Amino acid sequence: MFLVLIIYPGVTYVQALTAPGAATFTARSADWARQMGAGPVVNALENWYYTGHPPANSAPSTDALPVPVPAPAGDQANAPAALTTHPGALPGEGVWIPGARMAGGQAADYTTFLRPDPDHTSVVAAIVAFDQKWTGTHLIAGTKEPGGSWPEQAQVPNALRPSLLATFNSGFKFRDTDGGFYADGQYGKPLKNGMASLVVDRSGVATVALWGRDAQMTPQVAAVRQNLELIVDGGKPVPGLSGNPAGQWGSARNQFQFTWRSGVGVDAQGRLVYVAGNQLTLTAMASALTAAGVVRGMELDIHGGMVSCNLFRPDVAGSAPRTLVPSMPTAPDRYLSADQRDFFAITARSGALRAPGAATG
Repeated sequence: MFLVLIIYPGVTYVQALTAPGAATFTARSADWARQMGAGPVVNALENWYYTGHPPANSAPSTDALPVPVPAPAGDQANAPAALTTHPGALPGEGVWIPGARMAGGQAADYTTFLRPDPDHTSVVAAIVAFDQKWTGTHLIAGTKEPGGSWPEQAQVPNALRPSLLATFNSGFKFRDTDGGFYADGQYGKPLKNGMASLVVDRSGVATVALWGRDAQMTPQVAAVRQNLELIVDGGKPVPGLSGNPAGQWGSARNQFQFTWRSGVGVDAQGRLVYVAGNQLTLTAMASALTAAGVVRGMELDIHGGMVSCNLFRPDVAGSAPRTLVPSMPTAPDRYLSADQRDFFAITARSGALRAPGAATG
C-alpha cells in the first residue's frame, strides 16, 4: 500500500507531463494537482500569488502594447469609432489600426489598446475587432478539452490555413465551469441555460449570448462554447462582479487576481471583439469590453499560458504570425499543431481575401 501511495502519483504526473497536445509545464502540473484532489490548494495559491502582486500606477511597458504607436494608415473609413479613454491617454490608445486586407481594400480586423484600470495605469487591455462581413469563426476541440473524437485533430485544419486571420483561446476547462460544448454536429458537453455562450451560426457569424434567452439550439447553430455567466449585458458590466457571490465567475476570490485574462463580446454593429491583457481583474476585463463597445460579453480563460491570441496576414506574402501583444506568453504558431485545449479560429470568407502580391500595410 505504501508503494502504491508513492508510485501512483509519480506515474500520473509523468502521464500528465507527456500527454498529447501542446500545454505548458505549469499548466500540466496544475492540471495534475487538481486531478489529484488538490484543486482547493491550487486555487488558494493562485489567489495568494496573483492578489499579492498588484500592478504599478505608472506607464505600461512597450511589450504590453499590441500596435505600433505611429499614425494608422489604410482603411479607417470602416473602423470602429475611436474609444473613449481616461485622461492622459497614450499615443495610439483607443485608435484602431487596420489589419488584413480584403480584395476591395477593406480591413477584416482592427487592433487597439486601452487602460481600463484608472488605479493601475500600467495595466493594458489589448483589443482586436473582427468585421464579420469578411470573417468566419470556427470552434475547434482540443485533445483533452472537451474530450472525445473530433475531425480537426485539435489544430487549425490545412484547408483553413491559407485564409487564417487569427486564433484565440477558448474558456475554462470543463471541470471548472458548468458550460457546454457543441461543434461538428456533436456535443462535447451538454449546453445549459443561463450560461454565457459564444454561438456560431452555419454562415460563420458569431455572437455572444445568454443561452436560453438570446440563443437556443436550432438547425442554424454550428457551434457553441459556454463559459461561466455574462460579464457584460446591455452594454454595461453586470452587477456583482466584484463579489462573485455564487461563484458564477469562477472560484472564490479569483475575480480579484491581477493576472492574464481574456474575454470576447459582440458590439452593436455585429463585430466580434476579443480582449486580453495581463494583470487584469474581472471588473477591469468587463470595463475593457464595455469601453470597446461590447453589448454582451463573457470571460474566456485566465492565467499565463492559457491566454493566447495570434494574428496572421495571409494577404502579405511571407508574413509570419504574431501574438496580439509581444508579452503574451504563448507561441504565435500555437494551434497550428495539436493542442490540449479547445480554441477559436477566424478566417477570411471565401473569395474575400486580397491576393498576397497586391497587399500593402
